[in-house]
Amino acid sequence: MKTDTIAAIATGMTNSGIGIVRVSGEDSVSIVNKIYRSKNHKKRLSEVKSHTIHYGFIYDGEELIDEVMVSVMKAPNSFTAEDTVEINCHGGVLVMNKILETVIKYGARTAEAGEFTKRAFLNGRIDLARAEAVMDIIHSKSEFALKSSVNQLKGSVSKEIKDIREKIIYEIAFIESALDDPEHISLEGYPEELSEKTEQLLKRIDKLLQSSENGKILKEGIQTVILGKPNAGKSSLLNLLVGEEKAIVTNIAGTTRDILEESIFLHGIVLNMIDTAGIRSTEDVVEKIGVERAVAYASNADLILYVVDSSIPLDESDEQIISLIKEKNTIILLNKTDLDAVVTEEILLEKIKKYMSYDNKEKNELAYTNQVRIIKTSTKDNTGIDLFENAVKEMFLKGDISFNDEVFITNMRHKEAIMDAGNSLLLVKKSLEDHMPEDFYSIDLMSAYASLGTIIGEEVSDDLVNEIFSKFCIGK
Repeated sequence: MKTDTIAAIATGMTNSGIGIVRVSGEDSVSIVNKIYRSKNHKKRLSEVKSHTIHYGFIYDGEELIDEVMVSVMKAPNSFTAEDTVEINCHGGVLVMNKILETVIKYGARTAEAGEFTKRAFLNGRIDLARAEAVMDIIHSKSEFALKSSVNQLKGSVSKEIKDIREKIIYEIAFIESALDDPEHISLEGYPEELSEKTEQLLKRIDKLLQSSENGKILKEGIQTVILGKPNAGKSSLLNLLVGEEKAIVTNIAGTTRDILEESIFLHGIVLNMIDTAGIRSTEDVVEKIGVERAVAYASNADLILYVVDSSIPLDESDEQIISLIKEKNTIILLNKTDLDAVVTEEILLEKIKKYMSYDNKEKNELAYTNQVRIIKTSTKDNTGIDLFENAVKEMFLKGDISFNDEVFITNMRHKEAIMDAGNSLLLVKKSLEDHMPEDFYSIDLMSAYASLGTIIGEEVSDDLVNEIFSKFCIGK
């Protein structure tokens, strides 16, 4: 670990009311003391108490740079657990850069990306899961995502992982002790006891993995692609959900040729909406490219909104669209219900069943209930949108979201580590069923323990640590 003093601008690189230059390291107070002058020129930052703030000026030699407020936080009670000084200055880009250059001139170096948070981790103030939550807070896209990230920063994930690891290491220690001292520690009846404990651990692992379904939605949002024939009302739907005229709407078919992307908020989660070109057979080169892109986006979507003009009979283009949605969560909006209907729910359902990969009618009905919803809407009259919003919540959020004691796995790295731990515990279960020697249990228990350790940073390589913090912004 590098122990020299680092500095960076901790606020956005844009003109604003206030900017902050952060300095951390053993010499941070003495470096800033060289360029800071109090109003009466008598105060020395090296002599002030920790967690105090001081009015004054920043100078480079005799050149006045800015009027500032300087916060002093001494180790170990700071974000990095090192001596830290934050210079609160005016938020102009030029003045912030000038102060940073001066701090570097007097002994600091420019911080690397994420180095302040990395030092907090390496100094033991936070574990790796909590460090990653810092970046998740910064990039939160919704209220749910923010609450989940704040809970992780407070240690919700870390606490659960540490508790599971403690139970695993207890069993490892017991097995090893019994093998080393069989005269005093008996393993009689222990396989049955360990089998029950392994089942309990697997249930906790499974609960965490199930939470990752909600976690992904909370963190990243739902990749939502709007499909339909030209003039079905796709762009009108996008405009209605966004609340402004983002897409051109006319009675001319094929108006949307390229991809339009917008984000909307429903029940605290984000829908990353993609409006695509109307799917139909066309000789127009530009429109044809748009249709190909629509098909490509649909293949990677979490949710497809299939907009159907209920006043026009289904045709080959609808057949093509329905073939795209057979393995996808889909909400079909039976649009233009203000007009005389030609297409009904029953007609649509019969079409959909042709493409469902199920064996019998009963399973087809089940697939329709869970995977495909049909809602009558009119973007003209603004009807059915509330039903659409509820359908999204029911389809994607597994139960109500509560942040009181709920743990959500939102990080793919964490999910993979939990899956590895679960697989190792399944091997323990298999060894118990096959009546294998006790040292087999110990090996797989240790593997589960190590996998979970990578989440909080206790079983992690330097390369992985560097990779994680390289994704942070400079100044954080």
